[in-house]
Amino acid sequence: MSQKRFSVVLAWALAGWCVLPIALRAQNNPEQESERYAETGQRELAEGHFDAAQAAFEKLAKLNPGVAEVHATLAAIEYKQREFDSALQEAEEAQKLKPSLPRLDSLIGLSLSELGRFQEALPRLEKGFRDKSDPEVRRMCGLQLLRTYTNLNRDSDAVETALALNRSYPDDPEVLYETGRIYGNYAYVIMTRLHDKDPGSIWMLQAQGEANEAQKNYDAAITAFNHVLVLDPKRPGIHYRIGRIYLDRFREAQKAEDRDAAMREFSAELALDPRNGNAAYELANMQVDMGDFAKARNLFENAVKLYPDFEEALVGLGRVDLEIHQPAEAVTVLKRATQLRPDDDVAWYRLSLAQRAVGNRQGQAEAMAEFRKIHQTIPATLKRTNAGEEITPQKLDSEAKQ
Repeated sequence: MSQKRFSVVLAWALAGWCVLPIALRAQNNPEQESERYAETGQRELAEGHFDAAQAAFEKLAKLNPGVAEVHATLAAIEYKQREFDSALQEAEEAQKLKPSLPRLDSLIGLSLSELGRFQEALPRLEKGFRDKSDPEVRRMCGLQLLRTYTNLNRDSDAVETALALNRSYPDDPEVLYETGRIYGNYAYVIMTRLHDKDPGSIWMLQAQGEANEAQKNYDAAITAFNHVLVLDPKRPGIHYRIGRIYLDRFREAQKAEDRDAAMREFSAELALDPRNGNAAYELANMQVDMGDFAKARNLFENAVKLYPDFEEALVGLGRVDLEIHQPAEAVTVLKRATQLRPDDDVAWYRLSLAQRAVGNRQGQAEAMAEFRKIHQTIPATLKRTNAGEEITPQKLDSEAKQ
């Protein structure tokens, strides 16, 4: 009886598991048959033909039932094909044959989770997520951990895993989507608990106001926030929130009474809390729109004095300085703004105007070059605004958009 030893390289986990050499001994079979199936399976895998690859490795497994790598490769293909029962069976067979085979625990955990056997999957997925040797396998385990923890009602563990995923894969679209769902679900769970524990509390009313505001249900939001003020007339931040709602409604309907109400609320907030820089900033913007640059400058200056790194306020102040023909002052504050946020095209554009006004042609050209580079390469829809849209971002002047 002749024996022939041959070796092929197989990426048995498809999405980054590992690369394993498969050494087969053909016994009582034509030597070429096993090698042909192995080569066919590898070729079909490389070309993304998973049905054909699966068929080849199923035949190879029958011819070589004692080779762990063949079962592991078949398990990974079946997982990719969403045949989770078969994937689990093949992975467990591979592990029985060769316990030292790397990453099988992760593959088994992933398959168990897909089958809804979350308690069994959990320790294997946790182990896979702790292992940082293979970033793609760790990513897959982390994503399945989110699902597993959620189904086991371990919401805080899901949030911790989501935070770890965001740190490790900050720009991965799937990670961003799945972790966003986790945060949203956790927020809902917490708000439901708040409602159950104290439905009439100030905190619940604030939550209702914020939820209605997000849905543009302005009347309901104003009612909720006003109810908060009935319970606690000096509660900081509430007049500001009401002012923002009136301001949003004014921008949509252009009714003067909404503009006037917004200004009253921002002023009321400043009367309660003079350190509320956001209220000063919004009121300053409205004064600019109404042409009262003296009041606007005073409000912007106060905001910047309280919060020297308030970039949007610096850009707003720069605009006012240009309007009142104080370009040297504008250059100073706008340079500071571009240092704080180098990707702010509004700041660079206004800086170019200020440099031109003081006669600095080189400075004007440099600022305009930065503006064009940012404005032409970053779509307007992706321009960074302030977190949570808590304030109104500065806008490009009309001539800059032409």
